[in-house]
Amino acid sequence: MRKLMWFSVGFTAACGLGIYLSFGIWLLLAALFCLPCAIVLGIGDSKWRKRSAFAVWGCLVSFLWLYGYDCLYLSPARNLDGKTEQLSVEIIDYSYDLGYGTVTEGKIELDNKTYRVCVYLDEEQLSPGDRVAGDFRLRYTAAGGKQKETYHQGKGIFLLAYSEGDPQISQQQPGKFDYIGVRLRYKITNIIDRIFPADTLGFARALLLGDSDLLTYQEDTAFQISGLRHIIAVSGLHVSILFSLVYLLVGKNRGLTALFGIPVLLLFAAAAGFTPSITRACIMQGLMILALLLNREYDPPTALSFAVLTMLTINPQTITSVSFQLSVSCMVGIFLFAQRINGYLLDEKRLGPAKGKSIRAKLIRWICGSISVTLSAMTTTMPLCAWYFGCVSLVGIISNLLTLWVVSFIFCGIILACALGAIWLQAGAAVAWCISWLIRYVLWIAKVLSSFPLASVYVFSEYIVAWVIFCYVLLAAFLLIKEKHPVVFAACILVSLVACVGASFLEGRADRYRITMLDVGQGQCILLQNQNRSYLVDCGGDKPEAVADLAAQCLLSMGIFRLDGVIATHYDTDHTAAIPLLLTHIKTDAIYLPDVPDTGSIRDVLEKAYGDITIWIEPSEILRIPEGEITIFAAEAGKTDNESSLCILFQPENCDILITGDRTVSGEQALLAQADLPELEILVAGHHGGATSTGHDLLRKTSPAVVLISVGADNTFGHPSPETLGRLGLYGCKVCRTDLEGTIIIGG
Repeated sequence: MRKLMWFSVGFTAACGLGIYLSFGIWLLLAALFCLPCAIVLGIGDSKWRKRSAFAVWGCLVSFLWLYGYDCLYLSPARNLDGKTEQLSVEIIDYSYDLGYGTVTEGKIELDNKTYRVCVYLDEEQLSPGDRVAGDFRLRYTAAGGKQKETYHQGKGIFLLAYSEGDPQISQQQPGKFDYIGVRLRYKITNIIDRIFPADTLGFARALLLGDSDLLTYQEDTAFQISGLRHIIAVSGLHVSILFSLVYLLVGKNRGLTALFGIPVLLLFAAAAGFTPSITRACIMQGLMILALLLNREYDPPTALSFAVLTMLTINPQTITSVSFQLSVSCMVGIFLFAQRINGYLLDEKRLGPAKGKSIRAKLIRWICGSISVTLSAMTTTMPLCAWYFGCVSLVGIISNLLTLWVVSFIFCGIILACALGAIWLQAGAAVAWCISWLIRYVLWIAKVLSSFPLASVYVFSEYIVAWVIFCYVLLAAFLLIKEKHPVVFAACILVSLVACVGASFLEGRADRYRITMLDVGQGQCILLQNQNRSYLVDCGGDKPEAVADLAAQCLLSMGIFRLDGVIATHYDTDHTAAIPLLLTHIKTDAIYLPDVPDTGSIRDVLEKAYGDITIWIEPSEILRIPEGEITIFAAEAGKTDNESSLCILFQPENCDILITGDRTVSGEQALLAQADLPELEILVAGHHGGATSTGHDLLRKTSPAVVLISVGADNTFGHPSPETLGRLGLYGCKVCRTDLEGTIIIGG
């Protein structure tokens, strides 16, 4: 009856509830409530009562385990949150550069317990085995700390340690087998870097080790949109390929498979960093090897249950990992639906005979198998992709059909190239050169498919959110009815998608004008729309890649595949850093830039890539739009930094909207001397609501009804300042802030 599976279902559900909703005494009360429920459900012969009983027992054990884990293990780390302590850290990985310092992983001893920590230093380059001693400011990474939890908790890292002062570093030579996983990864990475061409190097590292740092933004985005991101996130696919390779090399001998297979899987998992997805896959594959050796039946759902229980017992916080959630949900979807979908597709009434050893029969079986696995995995992972990445790929089935067949060859080829490269570099380079052509094929497929206008849909649009919910309501109804009609089900999904996409495209065009201020954190990105015209003012923030993704999702959700113009108020990274990234997959007719020096590189990057469509604003420019105009005001000659910001007056019919960039009060006064500004319906507060902007003179002259402030939650600058908020209250302005309201959309 798969008792372990039902116990695991309850354990996992309770683990999620406990971590995401509550800690402390409530866990004990929940366990106390589960006890009589489990006893009552266990009485009787009903199959579902017994299954429910095992699930409730799993909940009870999970609640008790969470309480004990929190009290005995997490509590000492949580008590150090925000404190500065003198620590001795044993480094367990190689450090890497962040641009403003270095970071690596280490472990420390607290209350006779070992904790993994993420160590941030100035410029020190460290290797496994080194020791760092000094004062460190600590931050707790899980829920219950003074700051928002981070992704580190899912990796078993509960403290971030920031060096204060000059730490003492003692470099030590580790033993031959110490830190074998990270040292192996380091050697493999060095070999890949030396033998693969520059254009395929990033993919090779990502496919073999899950290290996507060298993938370009365009490549990473293409994989996400085309539904191929799972290829470069080391997981079950890679483990199954590796196992098949070992199984083939040992002549399909069961004993040799166990003898070599399990150590190889452990080394691979260690080199890949024991991420949740690779750990889950290796545990399941190890159980399969043992079942093969002992001539016992292998039950995938039970193996998955054992893997999940093992991982959550070691670290319950693993459940917060996106890697874990996607990996487990993918397997659940395959178990639930793959066989049914495959059986439906292989019906002779649809594709004809698929039995036998003919090429046609094999091809049909392979196509049906690929479609069924992809569809079933998408069924359970789509909500997670929508939640974490904001998009749902519509071309995933096609992209997987076109690429998965070649991924096995590439993966094995990379292993061969690295093995040869370790012995003779030129031989490894020759194999890498050959494999690179297959890699280029995968990159090309991802690029082409992701360039389609509707390759993905985005949950930025509330209509797409409604469509995703509708799909699962429809799926539940489809599974419950006796007479199932897959064609009708698919038609309903397709028709509803077309309707929701159409509504999303038309909504913005129904307004005479619309201003959208995106919630980009501590930065600014504003979309101005007037009927069929669209202009983007600024695009920057703390995380340029995330800002570019959000801006692209906003535009594509509204059916904007090409902008009429992009306007950069000035060259600060929080206003412009994401513009070059955004323009890699959203085109524009013109780029309007201030003709002033740039202390960074944004001006040079834009001028070099888009010089033919760049328009320098000096002294001002008027853009005609339907029933209105956009005036771009340049700063006075010689002004630099914030005072050089362009100001944009957006005047569609019966509405006046002003954006002043980061100009201070003196810059606003210069604007008032330059132009006769009207009373405003909307003003975008200067410098994210800073105290030195949005002064009395500007407010007195323009009397804005609404003031928008683009600002990051809990930012270190203290924006918006109490002084600015006080002035806005004095003039009766309604204030809308992205840190409180998220993305702000105003239309009329």
